[in-house]
Amino acid sequence: MSIFEIIMLVCFGLAWPFSIYKSWKTREVGSKSLIFLLALLLGYVAGILHKIFYDPDAVVYLYALNGLMVAIDTALYLRNRLYHIRKSAQDAKEGQQ
Repeated sequence: MSIFEIIMLVCFGLAWPFSIYKSWKTREVGSKSLIFLLALLLGYVAGILHKIFYDPDAVVYLYALNGLMVAIDTALYLRNRLYHIRKSAQDAKEGQQ
C-alpha cells in the first residue's frame, strides 16, 4: 500500500462530489466530455483490476469509490445531454408554429 497512491485517489475523489452536484443542479453538460469521463472510468477499472490481480490491498476501495462517482457523473452527463436534445427539439417545434 502506497501513501502516495492513497493521497492521489483521495485528492481526485474530493473533486467528484462537487462535479456531481453541479451536474445534478444545473442540468448543463458545460465543458465536460463524454470521452474524458469514459477514459477516467476505464482508468479506475484498470486500477481496480490491478489491485485485485497483482497488488491486493484496501486501496481498491478508493478506486471503486472514485469509479462509482465517475460513473454517476457520466450518467448525469448523459441525462443532461438528452435533456438538452429534447429541449432543443421542443423549442424548434414551438418556433415553427
